[in-house]
Amino acid sequence: MGASGRKKTSKSRTKGGARRRTSSSPRKSKRRVYKRSPNVLSKMKRGIRRRVNAVKRWRWQAYARASYWVAVLAIWALMGVGGIAFYFAMDLPDTSTLWTVNHRPSITLIDRRGETIATHGLSYGLPVTIEDLPPYVPQAVLAIEDRRFYHHIGIDAIGLARAAVANWQAGRIVQGGSTITQQLAKNLFLTPERNIKRKIQEVMLALWLEQRFTKDQILSLYLNRVYLGAGAYGIDAASTRYFGKTAARVTLSEAALLAGLLKAPSRYSPTNSKRLSQERTELVLDKMVEVGFLTPLERARADQTPPRLAQPSSTKNVNYFVDWIVDQIPDYIGETNADLVVETTLDMNVQRQAEKALELSLARDGKALNVSEGAVLTLSPQGEVRAMIGGRSYRYSQYNRVTQARRQPGSAFKPFVYLSAIEDGLTPQSLVEDAPIRIGNWSPKNFSKTYRGRITLQEALAHSVNTAAVRLAQDVGSSAIVRTAERLGVLSPLTANRSLALGTSEVTMLELVAAYAVFANGGRFVAPHGLTRIATKDGAVLYERENYVQPVILSLGDVAAMNDMLRETVRVGTGRRAQLTGRPVAGKTGTSQDSRDAWFIGYTADLVTGVWVGNDNFSPMKNVTGGRVPAIIWRDIMQPAQAVYAVRDLPGTGASRIARTDRDGNAVSRFFSRVLNGFGPDNVNATP
Repeated sequence: MGASGRKKTSKSRTKGGARRRTSSSPRKSKRRVYKRSPNVLSKMKRGIRRRVNAVKRWRWQAYARASYWVAVLAIWALMGVGGIAFYFAMDLPDTSTLWTVNHRPSITLIDRRGETIATHGLSYGLPVTIEDLPPYVPQAVLAIEDRRFYHHIGIDAIGLARAAVANWQAGRIVQGGSTITQQLAKNLFLTPERNIKRKIQEVMLALWLEQRFTKDQILSLYLNRVYLGAGAYGIDAASTRYFGKTAARVTLSEAALLAGLLKAPSRYSPTNSKRLSQERTELVLDKMVEVGFLTPLERARADQTPPRLAQPSSTKNVNYFVDWIVDQIPDYIGETNADLVVETTLDMNVQRQAEKALELSLARDGKALNVSEGAVLTLSPQGEVRAMIGGRSYRYSQYNRVTQARRQPGSAFKPFVYLSAIEDGLTPQSLVEDAPIRIGNWSPKNFSKTYRGRITLQEALAHSVNTAAVRLAQDVGSSAIVRTAERLGVLSPLTANRSLALGTSEVTMLELVAAYAVFANGGRFVAPHGLTRIATKDGAVLYERENYVQPVILSLGDVAAMNDMLRETVRVGTGRRAQLTGRPVAGKTGTSQDSRDAWFIGYTADLVTGVWVGNDNFSPMKNVTGGRVPAIIWRDIMQPAQAVYAVRDLPGTGASRIARTDRDGNAVSRFFSRVLNGFGPDNVNATP
């Protein structure tokens, strides 16, 4: 075929320069169909399977690697937790003595009539179980402390969450998440400090307790060990302390009160705040209704029978005496772990009256007269403490102004001056000059700013004449006066200077009142004391005071002379406000410089009482003298206290005047004085 006869084709180039064939004439295109052989399909399927298997293998390997590392991390975590647990477990306390109660011994003090004064130290009640108690006792505790107690394992996740929400909503901690088991673990084995170590140990011990004991046993342990205020550990001790009965006999409202104490025993104690205690008790009863332990009707009945607190026999300030006694016990019996019963000389009737009289006087006149403090001591003539008030409020100040404070006695020291003069040969009717006196650059003045001239010793003492006392001190000598005071029991250091006669050397109330008791008992030495017997609660006697005769240190004639003069002081002198109806009274007022101290020390044949008022910072009072506030307090104490005693004359006065000594030369009467005195020496330096 020729060139014209051949099919013409044209060539064109693609964009990339490659040639492509184009037909000059239209031509119907045909789709190219490829047919694959079975071998090809088989290969494709095998490839797909390989890819799928590869993905599966990769996933399995990934899972395997992840599981491996998770397992490794878990093992390390367990090892870490185990190591931490082992670390804290190494420091866990011994749990072998769980049922053993180790406590400091308690000391129960009773007065001379058998009335309980106070229980010093911690009190533990008899062990009780849940079966021993009315059902509402443990129910009250569970309602307010751990309502899910019987459903958790020692740790309550729900309770923790509920507490967290409540605390978050309140913006402060208003609820705790600790279970009763955790609280028991803390109370039994751990310290109250707050840190992560103690919390971890608390959890570990709680879990151990749950595995070791039944729920009832745990709850019983808790109720026997928990602190409920007022020194009481355990619900039985608290029931006895607050209600005067065992825990098995408490009412529903009383059980609610006890349960309410668990959160804050001091804050909600009925002895500290009746209002807060009542509010807390009502909250516990409401919770018992909410949980289902009580019906609304039972709740209403509980309101009709409120808790009845036992009336404490002690007073708010008797602890001054309690502390004084407790400090002496080791000196008598040494150290002991036994619970003790201590019989004392205190008379609670006199103690109550003394507290009442002191508080009424200070409340009435204290602010106007700038008097903030006071102290009272009452002794028997033999030195037995009948009442002791070391300050206006033991709660705010435990400083005992009877036994610890040294204050200037002022004119209350003058009896030692006059006794020295009597022993030197003078009598109450001897004369002394009341006139201005100068010793060097010192010139003492009388309180009245007046002078009486020549007066008797009896008149001078009755009206507390300063110039007369200074003249007598010059005559007998300051050293002799110091020896006289020391012989009568004044142990504080006395300065034998020219102002000694006016009471410028500081003394304690205890020794000053004991010295006056020598006049009340007829001249025998007085060792003030408050202990008569110490025994264990089982009845074993550890100490008992012997009845021994106190040594004679004054002749009965000299005692009679002093009693005559000091009785005149109350009858017509500075102590007139201390007079008692129909009963002989002797005593002496005392006021230190600028009215910083005011005293009245007085006595009958049965009781000796000293009263002091002043300020701890030694600031002056407003014209307060011993014959005003202290004498009135003394009278208000002694008038009811003397009601149980028959009227008797003071030693050497009244019917016993035959025993008086006449120092002006009547040797016969002096001889009879020595005979009636058992031939005791006039001056005997003796110790108790």
